[in-house]
Amino acid sequence: MSADRPLRIAAVGTGYFSRFHYDAWRRLDVSVVGICSLSHQDAQANADRFPGCRAFEDFEDMLDQVHPDLVDIIVPPHDHVRFISAAAKRGIAIICQKPFTPSLEDAERAAAIAHEAGVPLVVHENFRFQPWHLKIRALIDKGALGDPYQISFRMRPGDGRGPEAYLNRQPYFQKMERFLIHETAIHLIDVFRYLFGEITSVTAELARLNPQIAGEDAGLVLFGFANGARGLFDGNRLSDHVAKDRRLTIGDMLVEGTKGTIRLNGDGDLFFREFGDNEERRIDNDWAKRGFAGDSVFRLQQHIVNCLTTGDRIPNTAEDYLANLRIEDAVYRSHDIGARVKLPLEPQKSAGIEA
Repeated sequence: MSADRPLRIAAVGTGYFSRFHYDAWRRLDVSVVGICSLSHQDAQANADRFPGCRAFEDFEDMLDQVHPDLVDIIVPPHDHVRFISAAAKRGIAIICQKPFTPSLEDAERAAAIAHEAGVPLVVHENFRFQPWHLKIRALIDKGALGDPYQISFRMRPGDGRGPEAYLNRQPYFQKMERFLIHETAIHLIDVFRYLFGEITSVTAELARLNPQIAGEDAGLVLFGFANGARGLFDGNRLSDHVAKDRRLTIGDMLVEGTKGTIRLNGDGDLFFREFGDNEERRIDNDWAKRGFAGDSVFRLQQHIVNCLTTGDRIPNTAEDYLANLRIEDAVYRSHDIGARVKLPLEPQKSAGIEA
């Protein structure tokens, strides 16, 4: 791909989260040339926001007519492998929304398809691009925590109560048989690995609190890291937390080390307390209050465009992301058998991201 002209982008999907993708593409130096949806009206409405962009109802027809450099797949998991296969056989680079495919087996197949075709396949995992996570990583790298030894996240979006849970935003959530971990905690698995390195064991206990949905909506997961650190994911979609927008961080985080503790609150603010001190100080961390969660979708898509045009390594390729999905699979197995599950230790492949 050449840096001499803007990348040609095509996208499929016009559901709830697609608005954040399209907003980011509008602000980047790219050319959006095609948008596909089962609803031609929705495809046309989104295409009208980009000069010269065309609307389609058939995905392969769009690829053959507009010849994009990169396709953005923004649809539920059941169509991922089919769309990835169609783009890969045409030599088109791919970004794919998460949850990435319906299962680990499908994800492995999708990664293999892209690898055999020699095309980049990137999972749209935007949480590590949220500015508070980038700042925490920068502070760890600078030694502000000393030796990190524990990370914990309390997920409390408060959006999972009663028969109307999730219907106003992503109604398919109600029918997902694997929900809390597969749909949401997967973000934190990626963030935990980004901040603390490889996960080598999990111990999990999951629960379904809302009888109106198919999958689990609460759970405790203990992670063991290769460096001896520990992590705790404590999720409950029925409870809330203190925040002006409970969708911003979806919870609170503590990152602890020998020199002190970093705390993330629900408003995206970071605080540091030195060990032995009773006072916190606020950490300077300016970020844009636009787009999704600190403009993390824009940051991710900008990073991918830069990597594709410069040849730099891309974070969260499908092959890299399989590590997250194997951890997810181990979480469910741990719950099923009521015991700790060990994971094979593999070298971390994630590319660095500048804060």
